Amino acid sequence: MEIITVKNAQQGSQKAFNLLAQNLQAGAKVLGLATGSTPVELYKLIIASDLDFTDITTINLDEYVGLAPQDPQSYHYFMQKQLFAYKQFKQSFIPDGATPDLQNATKQYDQIIDENPIDFQILGIGQNGHIGFNEPQTSFNLKTHVTDLTDSTIAANARFFADNEQVPTQAISMGIASIMPSKQIVLMAWGADKATAIAQMVNGPITENCPASVLQQHPHATVIIDDAAAAKL
Repeated sequence: MEIITVKNAQQGSQKAFNLLAQNLQAGAKVLGLATGSTPVELYKLIIASDLDFTDITTINLDEYVGLAPQDPQSYHYFMQKQLFAYKQFKQSFIPDGATPDLQNATKQYDQIIDENPIDFQILGIGQNGHIGFNEPQTSFNLKTHVTDLTDSTIAANARFFADNEQVPTQAISMGIASIMPSKQIVLMAWGADKATAIAQMVNGPITENCPASVLQQHPHATVIIDDAAAAKL
């Protein structure tokens, strides 16, 4: 696990962009994408670049259960607003959180990943150490699955919703066993509220109590963090 410490999210996002550009030049064809505030600056750099993505497939980590793609709080909507409206990709996949058959949706998503092995996976990290929506105690052996969100994750997401009652309590998420085969993983984290999770991920035991700790076992995992997120290392 390589640790890169930077002053702020702008510098860190530039580091991640440089790694992405290197991977694309080396032949990467499938990108694993994340949502939330962490990758927004990276997506701005992608939009501003002259990189060609017309032969690139993207696969997103997760989606809320119960939100239609056109819902402003859905990750479909987020990706359209933050990236897809500005850059053309060959094809893009996001879990279907609005389907009445969630179990079939997870199986179909695993098939998509199997048919499009991920070359470059972007990750954030939750305050409780989750990656994707793999909450603490999630088995490292799970692939795409429906997960119940923890109270802390629901509380962290509540700021995006007008009413706490509207905050989804479940999500479809790529599992640890879906993420770990990615050839290159880049995890980014900004801010003091991520410092405890980063310290547990990097220096703690490899345990399902901190799902991100599994990245210690990945041969090509890069962690890009600002000074505040690195404070407890």
